[in-house]
Amino acid sequence: MTAAAAPLLWLRRLMTALIGVAAALLAYWLQVPLPFLLGPLAMSLVLALAGVPLAGPPSSWLNAVRTILGVAAGASVSPTLMQQLPQTLGSAALVPVFLALAVLLGYPLFRWIAGFNSPTAFFATMPGGFAEMILFGSEKGGNIRALSLVHATRILTIVAVTPIALTFFLDVELSVAPGVPMRAVPPSDLLIMLFCAVAGYAIARRIRLFGAPVLGPMILTAAVSLSGLIENRPPSEALILAQYVIGISIGAHYVGVTLDELRRFVAASVAYSLVLGVLTIAFAEVVYRLGIAGRLDAVLAFAPGGQPEMVMLAILAGADITYVILHHVMRLVIVLAGMPLFVRVLR
Repeated sequence: MTAAAAPLLWLRRLMTALIGVAAALLAYWLQVPLPFLLGPLAMSLVLALAGVPLAGPPSSWLNAVRTILGVAAGASVSPTLMQQLPQTLGSAALVPVFLALAVLLGYPLFRWIAGFNSPTAFFATMPGGFAEMILFGSEKGGNIRALSLVHATRILTIVAVTPIALTFFLDVELSVAPGVPMRAVPPSDLLIMLFCAVAGYAIARRIRLFGAPVLGPMILTAAVSLSGLIENRPPSEALILAQYVIGISIGAHYVGVTLDELRRFVAASVAYSLVLGVLTIAFAEVVYRLGIAGRLDAVLAFAPGGQPEMVMLAILAGADITYVILHHVMRLVIVLAGMPLFVRVLR
């Protein structure tokens, strides 16, 4: 980036941030579920598609708010974890079946209906890490622009639709504050949680753990929480900030999308996301009927959105965060660890 371009980029980021604040306040006034997430997300998406030159926050800012979600998830881990582990593992064993069905249903859609080439179609179907799928796909001859829009749209669709579905079909209350205010949290807890966020992320990056901004702080905070050193989650102001930043960053992905890309890439991904939604409901119902978990926990565990976004929804919905995040970690492990085998089969 040239020296002249940097101030312009930050001006666009400031404009995007102010638009996001206005959208969040409007959504809050209209009593929209998750107003600080869905308000900025919807407004930035509409304006980006309309050609407004928005710019999302830097990746370092995104990683910073993801550490908040990791700390919140870790602070929610309870001593009953080991008692629930057998049932949770029984449910997690269904994740490979879910992934296999997702690929079998998604590949024909992208390959023969949307007209993608084989590598692009394959990596578009894999609900793994956003950046990893684009990287692997580009190395194997995939269309980077198509993969970027497909996975961004998958996350956008699932993050936007899931709260609405939880509100109207499962009667989950998502308009309440996501925690206690900062003034009600002891300063010692705040300092410990800040340490867990910074140290957990640094250690996870050093050992190259995937999902480091979430998993590193989560693991360290879980250990601290189980030892009894903290009794609180991050305050509501921090969780609202995380929703807001993630919302504007998802919407800003669509800056510069052409009508042809909207018709081919985005439409195909929305269709695939609906297929994934049906699979999610089916697997959640199986888990519920087997008595392993409630419908809320099961839906959030199998919904293949981004890991930070689904952790955030689990926190805000009051779901069993340990159960939910284990399934998403299992999904990412299978996709990332199995990628060499998948590529060999693709060849």
